[in-house]
Amino acid sequence: MTSLRNLFAAVAVVGLVGVGGAGIPPLATAHAGPNLVDTSIPDVAERVVNSVVNISTHSATSGPAAYDPFFSDPDSPYYGTQPSEKKQMSKGSGVIVTTGGRILTNAHVVKGASQITVTLHDGTDFDAKVVGADPKADLAVLQLEGKVPALKPLQFGDSTALRLGEVVLAVGDPFGVGKSVTMGIVSAKGRGGMGIEEYEDFIQTDAAINPGNSGGALVNLRGELVGINTAIASPNRGYAGIGFAIPTNMARPIMDMLVKDGKVVRGYLGVNIVTVTKALAADQKLGAARGAVIAGIQQGGPADKAGLVEGDVVTAINGTEIRTSDVLRNMIAMIPPGTTVDLEVARKTAGKTVIKARLGELPGDTTQPTMKKRRTR
Repeated sequence: MTSLRNLFAAVAVVGLVGVGGAGIPPLATAHAGPNLVDTSIPDVAERVVNSVVNISTHSATSGPAAYDPFFSDPDSPYYGTQPSEKKQMSKGSGVIVTTGGRILTNAHVVKGASQITVTLHDGTDFDAKVVGADPKADLAVLQLEGKVPALKPLQFGDSTALRLGEVVLAVGDPFGVGKSVTMGIVSAKGRGGMGIEEYEDFIQTDAAINPGNSGGALVNLRGELVGINTAIASPNRGYAGIGFAIPTNMARPIMDMLVKDGKVVRGYLGVNIVTVTKALAADQKLGAARGAVIAGIQQGGPADKAGLVEGDVVTAINGTEIRTSDVLRNMIAMIPPGTTVDLEVARKTAGKTVIKARLGELPGDTTQPTMKKRRTR
């Protein structure tokens, strides 16, 4: 029988090799609900478009400029120009979330920026500062500086209420051509394990998302913000019908933490976990055929103190069913440290039980506004 520790390592390796070997297109960062209601798509588009802004950045760099496919690809309209000229180009989009000029966007849009310029719908430019950023979920909050007019924020919607096939609109500034609205459907929910961010719970959509759209809005037909457009899966870094957005039910609490503290503090259980499959359940003689199995425990950590052991299968947390390890990881991360949670656990020999665990704080999870991790825009 394969040990759980070895199996955990094998699962990680297979995941990486399998993606490449299967010929799945590489993941590239995009740049750039309720039922249908009695409002036309043009009405919604016209109502929300002015609540999305263009974000341009200047970066203080030294040495040779980093490789950028938009300047070295002969098919690019920017082919042959100098990388330094890129500093004047649009880097992404953002969403107005308060009347006073608070902007929600992607962390990679403003990473390493020494100057940030936000352009409103009427062409007015404002300098902006980073209030806080969370590269692990790829979110950042900006604040416009100076005398800001009363702006029109987008209202937050409930992303968990989205249904497969529901029509959504993506709003942003693709390729710097100007504010654009595209339409598609919700292709999937809860996409994780994509290797784009450390914490993933993406809405997948076939609404056209291209470089320049990053940080822009995904809205439902009520005109509510349900996602922040973030990434695409594409063989050529352009639209291929698979786009990803961070759901607002994940983005909003992170935004609130960034505004309050300038950083994100995440809950911590202190375990290595793997999604249970039928084969894994049979091989390891696990107590459940669905959930997240504990493959390793940090000595002295919250899980260890609570009495969890290797081989336990977590099937629910606080009454919410757990189907994959990604779901458990995301849920734990969004619960404040110090909170006691109820873990429904299935054990190999002892059957089902409920274990109370007091979460710790994820080590090293203080995030500063300056981004160091390079992301393809």
